[in-house]
Amino acid sequence: MPWLELQLTIDAAEQPRAEAALEDLGALSVTLMDADADTPDEAAIFEPGVGETPLWHSLTLLALFEAERDLRGLVHCLHDALPGLAPERIAFREVADQDWERAWMDRYQPMPFGRRLWIYPWNIEPPKDIDKSTVIVRLDPGLAFGTGTHPTTALCLEWLDGLDPENKTIIDYGCGSGVLAIAALKLGAAHAVGIDNDPQALVASRDNAMRNEVSDRLHVCLPGEPPPGARADVFVANILAGPLGELAPRFASLCKPGASFALSGILAGQEDELLDRYRCCGFTNLRVTRREDWIRIDGMRK
Repeated sequence: MPWLELQLTIDAAEQPRAEAALEDLGALSVTLMDADADTPDEAAIFEPGVGETPLWHSLTLLALFEAERDLRGLVHCLHDALPGLAPERIAFREVADQDWERAWMDRYQPMPFGRRLWIYPWNIEPPKDIDKSTVIVRLDPGLAFGTGTHPTTALCLEWLDGLDPENKTIIDYGCGSGVLAIAALKLGAAHAVGIDNDPQALVASRDNAMRNEVSDRLHVCLPGEPPPGARADVFVANILAGPLGELAPRFASLCKPGASFALSGILAGQEDELLDRYRCCGFTNLRVTRREDWIRIDGMRK
């Protein structure tokens, strides 16, 4: 059956009230997007984590309702929740029913990162004659907490591809889908720890690790419960600049002396403060790599 999609453009400060109002009105789903992005894919690809504030100044909220919902009633309730809401900031359209996960999987194609690493969706088989040196990570796009499509993830994957993680321990802080930890394991790491504040991300990481036959070497946990004595030879964190700054001392304690590390999720212009912060916390040989508007900082623990 078709669905009714409500599109609401608001300032970032209005987001909590608007999202709460849509949920109270019975929205089946609410998606946050960057209203200033050039394409829908670019807009939706980097949403904030649980409890985090969106980076965008202007937001588009897409709320899905059953097709028979009364449009006038929805608009009236939104005006009550958001006084002064201009009519041109609200739009409706009918959305045809479809298999949403299948539609996403059909768009998600194999992607190379660096010299030897490839990310393949679970529904596409690698060619039988693929080079034996190629390292393939298989992901379920239906558990999309990070698939390599965003520049921050791509920067980290390319960095991992340039390392020699043979027999080393990696910590992936903010593991999401587990793509970075699993890639390191497939590249030769002996053991990986994935840490995330979202329990559903840990489920996704475990599922993807099983698909890649590395689940016996991946331990996943919440931030407050890392395994005893876990310290990294390789450390990677792809989250946001604010938490990266706050967690610098914690990250230092999780890294062995001489450990390689990389940080991403950093917007261009945010790197200088983080560079100073990490130098003060005992990291050295710091380098900055940029892709589009996103930054990776990498280096080593003294």
